[in-house]
Amino acid sequence: MIRGYAALPALLASGMTPRSFLLTQEVSDYVRASSEPLDEVAAALVAETAALADRGEVPATFQIAVEQGVLMQLLTAALGVRRAVEIGTFTGFSALCIARGLAEGGSLLCLDRSAEWTAIARRYWERAGVADRVELRLGEALDLLRAVPAEPAFDLAFVDADKGGYPAYVEELHPRMRPGGLVLLDNTLRSGRVLAPESDEDRVIAGLNASLATDPRFETVLLPLADGLTVLRVR
Repeated sequence: MIRGYAALPALLASGMTPRSFLLTQEVSDYVRASSEPLDEVAAALVAETAALADRGEVPATFQIAVEQGVLMQLLTAALGVRRAVEIGTFTGFSALCIARGLAEGGSLLCLDRSAEWTAIARRYWERAGVADRVELRLGEALDLLRAVPAEPAFDLAFVDADKGGYPAYVEELHPRMRPGGLVLLDNTLRSGRVLAPESDEDRVIAGLNASLATDPRFETVLLPLADGLTVLRVR
């Protein structure tokens, strides 16, 4: 396995992977160097996705930050998560991290619309030996989520999809989450644009952030990690 960020492929070391807009490249590199290093499979997936983004074949902003994936794997393991759901899988790095953190016999349900991008994810899940823990369903995420029985079954949910759909995803996830379960929402700072939102998506996220802060169904914290990661704990 690759043991340290200095040994990662050049694309990862060069800063072509996402980082927090709050950090300089130097501080971001230090954060990653001071965290659990990626192994060879995860590093290769991150590097392949970065290369696709560099060539303009996929949006660079769709890839979560490396340190965010490390945190999500740690949280999944620490909570003893047995059932998880992900809305927005892309090339599969976040799903790989969650799947690796699952308790024995655990499973992850991934909802995404792209057969092309998730084909990359499937390759790396196989390489990592976690493909048997992941079920991928393709289609419109909200429709797929509504097709899941509305009963408390999931210990962890991660949402990284169309930002305009976030309020609906939260509403549909709530009855499907076990008490004490965590819902993680990505990109809730929108590169700081939530302070003065101009686009419809920015306004949706700013409004959601305000409502979740006082939502009695959740304990809520918005972390300044990567592009903002909101953590909701179901009461």
